[in-house]
Amino acid sequence: MEFHGRAALITGASSGIGAAYAREFAARGADLVLVARSEGAMHRLADELRGTHGRQVHVVPADLAEPGAADRVATRVAALGVDVDVLVNNAGFGMHGDFAAADAGRITEQIQLNCVALVDLTRRFLPAMVARGRGAVVNVASTAAFQPLPHMAVYGATKAFVLSFSEALYAEVKPAGVRVVAICPGATETPFFDVAGEDAAVGKKRTPQQVVATTLAALGRGRPSRVDGLANALLAVATRWAPRRMVIAMAGRLTAPREQPVTTTG
Repeated sequence: MEFHGRAALITGASSGIGAAYAREFAARGADLVLVARSEGAMHRLADELRGTHGRQVHVVPADLAEPGAADRVATRVAALGVDVDVLVNNAGFGMHGDFAAADAGRITEQIQLNCVALVDLTRRFLPAMVARGRGAVVNVASTAAFQPLPHMAVYGATKAFVLSFSEALYAEVKPAGVRVVAICPGATETPFFDVAGEDAAVGKKRTPQQVVATTLAALGRGRPSRVDGLANALLAVATRWAPRRMVIAMAGRLTAPREQPVTTTG
């Protein structure tokens, strides 16, 4: 799809997959709105992209785990006079450890960030895309969406929500010329595991650049969802055909904390 002269809003844009989206879209001629908590990191990235690609890059600091944050971001974007053509809902985090021992506040923040903020931002920007007859929404789900995850129960459930929500929206807005895709990475080389812990990583890690390339291929083909990486895709397919109790037991073994459970994360 065409990015030159379009504007893309990317959440979780200060590092990892979000920063990789920003670099790729700027290289393809898009202007950017970067949204994350880490204002300093976003300003450094914005300076890099302005200098390298000469694009307009706006920085909007926000903690999307706070209720109402998505509406405040949308209000700020409107004040900037930016019409968002591509929305990338990338921000999210996971907690590793048993639900019964988890911090209640962090559980709420995880659902707020991974689900509520994603829906709120989509609600604010998707109608204008439909009215213009063009645009795209990229929702970063996970291979965690394809099976329950013992020891990461809430995270897995939030990503299953993202996958289902995205595929439903795909069908709703496709006739209007708007594309929606849920991209489902497995373990990726990002700061995600600084929060969730390395015990949460399953399989060989792929790079953020590979995730972005998979996303662009899925958008180009008009796919509703796509798993990043062949091994991850095969595993996702296998979980749909194997007996459910077997799938849950296997997932539990793969995600079981190898040392002391991580019950709260920063």
